[in-house]
Amino acid sequence: MLRQRVVTAIILLTIVFGALLAPQAWPMLLLLSVMSALALWEWLRLTVPARWSGIAIGVALAFFTVACGFLFTDAGKVALFHVTVAAGLPLFGLVSLFWLTASLAAVVRGRADLPCASAAFSLVGVVALAATWLALILLLSHRGPWFLVSLLALIWVADIAAYFSGKAFGRHKLAPRVSPGKTWEGAVGGVVGATLWVMISAQWPGSFGSVLLAQWSWPVAVLLAAGLGAISIVGDLFESLLKRRAGRKDSSGLLPGHGGVYDRVDALLPVAPLAYLLTGI
Repeated sequence: MLRQRVVTAIILLTIVFGALLAPQAWPMLLLLSVMSALALWEWLRLTVPARWSGIAIGVALAFFTVACGFLFTDAGKVALFHVTVAAGLPLFGLVSLFWLTASLAAVVRGRADLPCASAAFSLVGVVALAATWLALILLLSHRGPWFLVSLLALIWVADIAAYFSGKAFGRHKLAPRVSPGKTWEGAVGGVVGATLWVMISAQWPGSFGSVLLAQWSWPVAVLLAAGLGAISIVGDLFESLLKRRAGRKDSSGLLPGHGGVYDRVDALLPVAPLAYLLTGI
């Protein structure tokens, strides 16, 4: 299993960095659209009845088609500009409010015994993935690849720090009815790791940390970085809740050893819209 995880991780990182380093932007734009559509399909597999599985596929395909239409046609680019101007900030604000309130409340309640089918959470999935996709597209287009990599690294560092902190010091369960393996000690380690990464990477021009510090004072930036680390954990736990309700271990088997795409980006969903609101373009 470990070898499979490592091989898959190497392949994924090769694809991501290959797209980021490409001389043109379209490979990364396409990759973000594919990733978002697959994550949406996996989310809907967890929130729609099994007999309606075709709906999940149809919605994901429609999402991908619309995303590509926006990105790769002249009329679509104009439409995307107007959509961003008119609805971008309200969309990011609405989705961020969901992650900070409703999703957090659902995780705290930990009602894994409720039915998996949920029209509300299915709709939220479409909106949340659309907001994440748009935020990443805008940040990549206006801030550049290094900014995006440094933002993704915040989530990776938080995840790694939480894992090792939990292994070494974990004693108190964080959300036992949702994810029994996670502890408060691991969560604190993840938040500290994310905060340190943002502060250290702020020394490099063009990084997420440097832009955050340009917008906010040091004390506020530290608090915001810690908040992003914390909300990334909420995104992870919320997916765990959906999986428990659906009786699934992984969102899918698309990534051998890692589960599905949603399993890999669950922490990114709440972070990307908030990161955009905190740094702007």
